[in-house]
Amino acid sequence: MYPVSEAFLQAVKENTRRYYWTGKITTTAGAVYEFTQADIVKGSGYLSGQCCGSSEIELGTVYAAELGISLFSEIDRYTLEDAQIELLYSLRLADGSYESVPMGIFEVSEANRTAHVLELKAYDYMLRFERSFNGFETVGTAYDFMELCADACGVELAQTRGEISAMANGAELLSIYAENDIETYRDVLYFVAQVLGGFFVVNRDGRL
Repeated sequence: MYPVSEAFLQAVKENTRRYYWTGKITTTAGAVYEFTQADIVKGSGYLSGQCCGSSEIELGTVYAAELGISLFSEIDRYTLEDAQIELLYSLRLADGSYESVPMGIFEVSEANRTAHVLELKAYDYMLRFERSFNGFETVGTAYDFMELCADACGVELAQTRGEISAMANGAELLSIYAENDIETYRDVLYFVAQVLGGFFVVNRDGRL
């Protein structure tokens, strides 16, 4: 969910809409490349993000959002490893102005080039939690485990300790059994989400 104006909600309901896409690529070296809708190969872009499977509600899911886009660009693809992509959707309102909505922050995992086109595939920060986890003697509340994972993987949290504590089982003390099948921080989040009766995603601001 993302807060938008009433005018935006009304424009979405119209039979026809006028909109455009813009974005920005920031490399790990600090170089910034902005692009507009004219730079996007027509029909190439997609965003895939969900909270659970298509057939049922699954508690404990830890989904990553995926972005695919092709650009008319001369950027050297070898400079784009782990580069960040920010995408904006701008919709025309009834008064003729445009309101922009961020679609998320993604990190490039694959960059391929044809003669004039740069093909990119990127994922949100959820993939940062694929790091190996070795804190098997950890004890704490759900928020403590969330904070541990977020700090270790360089991702900010979207909720406060009080908000998590107010959830079902949010104030319970949790621990990890010596014998378990936890391999990554993402696995830890999976079990924490089950305890809380929910799921984890990364929001449009890049926060867990």
